[in-house]
Amino acid sequence: MEMAKGVSGGPGSTFLQKGTCDGGGSGLTQHQSPVTPSPPPLPEGPQSQSVASFSREGRESSEIQVSIILPVYNAECWLDECLKSVLEQDFQGSMELSVFNDASMDNSGNILKKWKVLLEEAGIQMVLGENDSSQPRGVGFAKNHAIDQSSGTYLCFLDSDDVMMPQRIRLQWEAAIQHPESIIGCQIEREPAEATERYTRWINNLSCEQLLTQVFTSHGPTVIMPTWFCSREWFCHVGRFDEAGKGTPEDLLFFYEHLRKGGGVFRVNQRLLLYRYHPQAATHSVLEGTIWTHRVLFLEERILSRWTSFTIWNAGKQGRKLFRSLTPANQKKVTAFCDVDTNKISKGFYTYEESKDLTGGQFEENLKLLNLKEAVDYYHFN
Repeated sequence: MEMAKGVSGGPGSTFLQKGTCDGGGSGLTQHQSPVTPSPPPLPEGPQSQSVASFSREGRESSEIQVSIILPVYNAECWLDECLKSVLEQDFQGSMELSVFNDASMDNSGNILKKWKVLLEEAGIQMVLGENDSSQPRGVGFAKNHAIDQSSGTYLCFLDSDDVMMPQRIRLQWEAAIQHPESIIGCQIEREPAEATERYTRWINNLSCEQLLTQVFTSHGPTVIMPTWFCSREWFCHVGRFDEAGKGTPEDLLFFYEHLRKGGGVFRVNQRLLLYRYHPQAATHSVLEGTIWTHRVLFLEERILSRWTSFTIWNAGKQGRKLFRSLTPANQKKVTAFCDVDTNKISKGFYTYEESKDLTGGQFEENLKLLNLKEAVDYYHFN
C-alpha cells in the first residue's frame, strides 16, 4: 500500500485522493479526468432549507448603503466595546445598525437603548427589534429578523461579543462592489491570543484558491461568520438562515447553500475583527456529530458523486469513521487506505494519540513532487 507523508491539519486528519494507490506500492495512479475546483451548482441537498424569501418591498429606493446586522443574547459584558467599534468606523457612506435582541435576560436591553441615542447623535441610525417572550429563538432567527428590519444595500454581520477595527466596513464594502456574488471575509485577531491557535492560522492564511477548495474541513466556512459582508441582493438570492435554534449550524448551512448557487468567497487580507473565544459562545452548542453529518453529505454531493474511485489517506480512527459515514455506493468507490504509520496498517486498528500540529510543509512538498493538485486530485477532510 502506498505510504504518504503525514496529513496537513494535525491529529485525526483525513485526506481524499481521486483514483487509487498502486497495489505494489510503487506510486500513485489516477484514473479519471480532473474535477474542476468550482463545479456548477447542483440541486439542493438534504441539508438545504425550504423557506420564504426576504421581502424586497421598499428596498429599491433605500439610501442606506450598509446595514450592520447584530443579533444579541445576554451580551451585557461585551456590548459596550462592540457598539463603540460601530461608532468608530471610518466608512464615509451611509450606514445603519440593525439589532435584534433575542429575549436577553441580562442588562443588554438597557445598554442597547443607551447606545441608540449615542449612535443616532453621531448620524448612525439604529433599528432595534426584540423577541419579548421568555424563550430565545436562536441565532438564525435573530439574524433573519435583524435583516428583515434593515434597509441597507449591503449587509455587514457582527457578533455582539466581537469588535470591528475602524476600517472594516470601508474595506469590505470596496471588496463587495468588486465581487457582487461573493461572501466577503477578512483576517482576524483572536482573544485570548493563545486560544485555538491552529484554527486562527487556518482562517488567516488560506490562499484565494483554498477559500473554495477547503470547504469540507471541520473548521467550517473558510471565512468565519462574524466577518461576513455581502450584498442584500445576493443574500436574498441564497435565502434565509435556518431557524431551528440551539444546536443548529446556521452559518454552515447557509454557506453550503451559497456555494450551491455558484457564490464566490473572497477575503480582505487585513485583520479587521477581534474574534473572541469564550465558553458562552453559541458555536459551543453545536454538536460535533451534527457538523460531521452535514460535512459528509456535502462532500458526497459535491465531489464523490462524480468520482468513480478514490483513496482515503488516513488508516486510523478518522479515516474509518469517514468510510462508515459514506453511503454504500460511495463506500464501494474506496480502493485503499493510505497512511504514514505502518502500525495502523499492519495491526488493522488505531487508537487515537495526540500528534504534532502540522508537518512543517513536508506533506505539501510531497504532493507537489507527485504533481497532485488540491481540488483536482485531492481534497482535505480533516
